[in-house]
Amino acid sequence: MNEEKGLRFRATIVYGTLLLFSTAIAVKLFTIQLVEGDKWRAKAVNVATSMRTVPSDRGALLSDDGRLLATSVPEYEVRMDMRADGLTAGSFAQNIDSLSYCLSKLFTDRTPAGYRSDLQSAFIRGDRYYLVKRKCDYEQLRVLREFPLFRLGQHKSGLIADKHMVRIRPFGRLAGRTLGYELNDTTAVGLEGGFAKWLGGVKGKRLERRLTGGVWMPIDNDDGLDPVPGSDVHTTIDLNLQDVADAALEAQLRKNGAHHGCVVVMETATGYIKAISNLTLGADSTYNEDFNYAIGAVTEPGSVFKTAALMVAIEDGLAEPGDTVDTRGGKRRYYDRTMNDSHEGGYGLITLARALEVSSNTGISQVIDKAYKKQPAKFVEGLRKLGFGSTLGLRIPGEGVPVLRGPEDKKLWSGTSLPWMSIGYEVGETPLRMLTFYNAIANNGSMVQPQFVRSVTRNGKEVESFPPVVLNPRVCSGATLQKLRKMLEGVVDSGTAVNLRSAHFQIAGKTGTAQIASDKAGYKVNGVSYQASFVGYFPAQAPKYSCIVVVSSPSQRGIYGNVVAGPVFKEIAEKIYGNRLEMQTTLALADTLKRTPITFGGDRKDLLASMAALRIPVVVHGEGDWAATNAGDSAVEIVSRNLPAENSGLIPNVEGMGLRDALYILENRGLRVRPVGSGMVRKQWPAPGTRAVKGTTITIELAT
Repeated sequence: MNEEKGLRFRATIVYGTLLLFSTAIAVKLFTIQLVEGDKWRAKAVNVATSMRTVPSDRGALLSDDGRLLATSVPEYEVRMDMRADGLTAGSFAQNIDSLSYCLSKLFTDRTPAGYRSDLQSAFIRGDRYYLVKRKCDYEQLRVLREFPLFRLGQHKSGLIADKHMVRIRPFGRLAGRTLGYELNDTTAVGLEGGFAKWLGGVKGKRLERRLTGGVWMPIDNDDGLDPVPGSDVHTTIDLNLQDVADAALEAQLRKNGAHHGCVVVMETATGYIKAISNLTLGADSTYNEDFNYAIGAVTEPGSVFKTAALMVAIEDGLAEPGDTVDTRGGKRRYYDRTMNDSHEGGYGLITLARALEVSSNTGISQVIDKAYKKQPAKFVEGLRKLGFGSTLGLRIPGEGVPVLRGPEDKKLWSGTSLPWMSIGYEVGETPLRMLTFYNAIANNGSMVQPQFVRSVTRNGKEVESFPPVVLNPRVCSGATLQKLRKMLEGVVDSGTAVNLRSAHFQIAGKTGTAQIASDKAGYKVNGVSYQASFVGYFPAQAPKYSCIVVVSSPSQRGIYGNVVAGPVFKEIAEKIYGNRLEMQTTLALADTLKRTPITFGGDRKDLLASMAALRIPVVVHGEGDWAATNAGDSAVEIVSRNLPAENSGLIPNVEGMGLRDALYILENRGLRVRPVGSGMVRKQWPAPGTRAVKGTTITIELAT
């Protein structure tokens, strides 16, 4: 009996304890859900959501005539929320077969059965952010939105299109390394890096929800901060000239089996770079823009440096073009080293001017050694006054650090340093620094800074400009300058570059051939790597452009600057001359004036009024408020342009119009406009006729 009572007592204790625990749990659940529910729900939201950064649309890089060199275009990541409120099992089952077929046909990466299986599995799992396609362009997305299920809208289909911008270069490799690229927020090269503060814009913020697997999904609300697009950078690059320079350089590199090379064309008066190409031979035997040799490669320039040495000596009154020098059989001994001329047997007794024309190492070095042997610091200081040994202060990252030692460097300076420096060894300079020096000779002694950008604009308005910058208003006296210009003309007229003479205009410049000290230079000839170059300007009497061509490690046909690098210079110069009427002495303008002028399309009444005021004959075709124009032989043709109705949702065609009319038409349809360049609308995207909702951004490219 007592034992039975004990069992009942213990059972009562156990049941009572369980009851107390159950009651406590129930009370706690009640408190959490009802009394403290708002607090805990708010915490849950904060844990699962976050304000995250939204990148801004990067500004464009434009050529000197407003064409796109680099721009950002939208790319989409297509996903599905399989638990969207309006997405029912019946609707999904009814559309999955046809949707799978359409997706397979559009993307061709999976079979219809493959798409069906993947979509079905994601729906069963209830994926909130299922990846349908990682990379989808705007046109594909437009088509996809009309597919079965997706055409029902985001709420009923769960369709999510995450937009992000990708950088493209419409003209491929042209000036690619100079234009550059951005790897991340801290690493960028070329103009993309140097002008990042203008191109980058201001990032925005938006609320996003974290899903399973750490994936973040945007949440539609008004708490975010819209990103501010970047500004557009207008470069100095002439695309037509760039194309010529690039093609000419590649052809010569291939012809000579060269490892790499570069060419730069500069506008003499301003220092604006009109073309720049840097090509390297890849493992697949193609030439690509992998490194900016023009601004980053510091090498011994060789014979093109002789002009600088003579400028210092003539300016100091220690040499004259008419001075005679004995080349002594083409060999000259300096201490324990022997200097040779490329011409076997030397040139005998010649003038200093002739020594430069034929690029005699022994002739030039004798003059400099005699003048500065007892005062080498004076020679080095003269070179430094010309800018050698210093950087150019370019706005592009990666400028090479030059090398110019003096006698104060006890470890590396020797008795042979002075004569070897005079012919371009024991110094290190970039091709662009050498071009800047020769451009100063062409520019009446004024040394201007090389520049790649003319201005920065935002929404069509200039916010920053980059006028020419003078680094040194006078590199030497007028008398010295005239002597050197005459000597450089002689190099082409009767010296090492006689093969570069043009029948139409005069070229002045200097050839260069240097042995490359680096073991990593590429191909070699008889165990030695060479660098061939030509730098000069044209037309010689009234220079408009200067240019440098450097070809490294040629392995076929030749190694000398006149035959390896010179032809690139000549081809570029002749094509510029042939396409620049202002450079030609006789202009045949009669034919160009026969046709009527090219005009913008736009408002029909405004066009007719303008033509009447200018007394330009017109021929009108059709009726309507808007018109396009064509330049005829005897009259401007005004052709009616029919635009889609404002409520159609279709993007109208504004190509051929001016900015004012294009803005009026597009903005009246609720579209946002991003103009790029100036002049006439040449291109627009999304393309005309594309369906777009209000608020869609339309990019219009304008050019003259």
